[in-house]
Amino acid sequence: MTPIRLALVGLGKIAHDQHAPAIAADPRFELTAVVSRHAGLDGVAHFARLDDLLADGLAIDAVALCTPPQPRHALAHLALAAGKHVMLEKPPGATLSEVEDLRQVAAARGLTLQATWHSRHAAAVEPARAWLAERTVQAVRINWKEDVRVWHPGQDWIWEAGGLGVFDPAINALSIATRVLPRPFFLSRGLLHVPANRQSPIQAELDFRDTAGAPIRVELDFLQTGPQSWDIEVDTDEGALKLTDGGAKLWIDGKLLHEGPDREYPGLYDAFARLIADGASDVDTSPLRHVADAFLLAERRVAPAFDW
Repeated sequence: MTPIRLALVGLGKIAHDQHAPAIAADPRFELTAVVSRHAGLDGVAHFARLDDLLADGLAIDAVALCTPPQPRHALAHLALAAGKHVMLEKPPGATLSEVEDLRQVAAARGLTLQATWHSRHAAAVEPARAWLAERTVQAVRINWKEDVRVWHPGQDWIWEAGGLGVFDPAINALSIATRVLPRPFFLSRGLLHVPANRQSPIQAELDFRDTAGAPIRVELDFLQTGPQSWDIEVDTDEGALKLTDGGAKLWIDGKLLHEGPDREYPGLYDAFARLIADGASDVDTSPLRHVADAFLLAERRVAPAFDW
């Protein structure tokens, strides 16, 4: 089988640590080019801009966009116009309107567009979904708390408009929740803590309710030091479920039921290869819609200034 010739656009921490190894491990892909102003990979063609790659004539079939979300719409448009399949790192765009536009463009050109949610590929997510499908959810608590200085050191874009702030990691929690919870849920109220010198929240408390009235409490913090918290707890009519370690471990009534190795990014590329083979797209925006709802509905409170 001829491999899918892929260009990796943006070579930050996630692209270097997760995308590149996942591509190298999947024989269905060949990393043909890297587009980055600041870095490259040994043995891989390097370009400073996507325009330069497309003008060069180097044969590629697809691009994986790993830039910050703000410029991603324009880059995806370039790639789709050139006939390339496109993978969008999370969040898939700076706005919902951008993502919808890309969906329509990809469909019109018969190209694959994938909005990726890597946390949905965590080892315990699908077992949790199957367990909850047979039970009645009574209440949900989500605690997603990590240290921005560890995971995004010096990355000022995350605090700019469109950078999402604490919702950059928290959208992972929402991607899991929208996958495993059996009923749709909606924001009822929230509080966003925005540093005085920044544009995006550093902490948040959100209250949702599902269509049967079950409460969903979400607490987010980008300042947590020490052990990090990536947990989802669900009370049901037949016991309590807990997902820990970002979806890697599933506990039922305090007993470990399922765990597995980290296969999140290999799972993304497996899905991307399958979508391309099937001539299909996957553009689920439900996690991003919940973030947009938080920015629309939640109260804002000025927090102390944040500096690195």
